[in-house]
Amino acid sequence: MIIVMAAHSTREQVADVEQRITDWGYGVHPIYGTERTVIGAVGVPDTDKQRYIEQLERLECVERVIAIVRPYKFVSRDWKPESTSITVGPATIGGPQICLMAGPCTVEDYPLTLATAQAIKASGATVLRGGAYKPCTSPYSFQGLGEEGLKILRAAADETGLAVITEIMDPRNVEMVCGYTDMLQIGTRNMQNYDLLREVGKASKPVMLKRGMWAKIEEWLQAAEYIYLEGNHDIMLCERGIRTFETHTRNTLDLSAVAAVKQLSHLPVVVDPSHGTGKSSLVAAMSRAAVACGADALMIEVHQHPDKAIKDAAQALSHEQFDALVRQCRPVAEAVGRTI
Repeated sequence: MIIVMAAHSTREQVADVEQRITDWGYGVHPIYGTERTVIGAVGVPDTDKQRYIEQLERLECVERVIAIVRPYKFVSRDWKPESTSITVGPATIGGPQICLMAGPCTVEDYPLTLATAQAIKASGATVLRGGAYKPCTSPYSFQGLGEEGLKILRAAADETGLAVITEIMDPRNVEMVCGYTDMLQIGTRNMQNYDLLREVGKASKPVMLKRGMWAKIEEWLQAAEYIYLEGNHDIMLCERGIRTFETHTRNTLDLSAVAAVKQLSHLPVVVDPSHGTGKSSLVAAMSRAAVACGADALMIEVHQHPDKAIKDAAQALSHEQFDALVRQCRPVAEAVGRTI
């Protein structure tokens, strides 16, 4: 539940309410604002909740108490009605401007990565994406360059002034990866890796949580709640397609989830049409649609020579194709009151 303190409440009264709900067995998550304090409380069975709500509402220092029935509390709009905006270096995810994240699926070498970083920046991107660790269905596929790939990403980003986002797979590597990246990515296969979610929740870097290819929206938001409860509130949700009976595309890009999540949660939403379709010929169209339905950012796979890419060549765009995509998306963004 959420306890909204009255504007005139004192520090002593706020402390008294916090002590009451702690004594009842709740975990206390306060937000101390300039005008009023809001206290989030989780952990008590629903059978006790109504009694506690009534007791709190009798206090003059409490303006109102809101019962949250959803299994996710703090990533919901019930807890924070205004949308969250995350700023990292030159990039802002959330707000009126749509952020562009682009780069190779897999970091291959420095010259290729730098060339792509320069090209995407010229087209308007503010975030360089690239995989140093690659989760692969086949153990025989290329698994990434590891820390060497992270060094390449960091160097290319520093050279161009871009922020970096890369995937983290192992809880034991979080501290090391944080030394190179500006944002952490949780891939679709790790959406319910709870040890990893808790560990990135303790990190100081923003986290982009990709939707599991099998996951319902509620499960996706509950996974984000794991991160939030550990203290990291800079979370982005990424729709990257779900697995359905359709085989024409790599996945089924669920753009209805973008609009639905924007209603349910205050977290910004990213769309990855590259993984969502698996076909470079569909990426631009799905990007335009994503912008139209409310996406706060796009994550696009871009390679200097897509036909020579080590991974995911079929869905990667060339530098020229990415530039064309951005130009096509700009009027769509303007039509819905946003910019790129």
